[in-house]
Amino acid sequence: MVREANKNDLDAILELYLFLHEDSVPEKNEHLRNTWKQITNDPNHHLIVNEADGRIVSSCVCVIIPNLTRNVRPYAFVENVVTRKDCRGNGYATECLQYAKQIAERENCYKMMLLTGSKKEETLRFYERAGYNSSEKTAFIQWIGEKL
Repeated sequence: MVREANKNDLDAILELYLFLHEDSVPEKNEHLRNTWKQITNDPNHHLIVNEADGRIVSSCVCVIIPNLTRNVRPYAFVENVVTRKDCRGNGYATECLQYAKQIAERENCYKMMLLTGSKKEETLRFYERAGYNSSEKTAFIQWIGEKL
């Protein structure tokens, strides 16, 4: 079942992120609680999860960014696409990305952008099958401070 995360999902999402690029769950301190509250209260920040067998198995983030160009239409930015290793290949991430697209369409976005750090051919093909292309834009990253 695909849905937006709720306030009770923090622990499960942090555990899921261990399959993304994290090597540990962050300390449960005030900064984490405030960040989680900010995310869950922001109407433009959509943390999408997919549940199977009573646990969160896949997720992505879709942020709607207001914009002054393209007839003052916003755009969507998708990040942190992840699926548990033991659940990959079952369409869970595809369902999350489809849900993100529905949000972007509902919000009248003129485009969706997605960044991936993966260079794996199967991952890149997955995003292409989901409707994304890497030929129209070039992404550049500048890390602030130490790369985490």
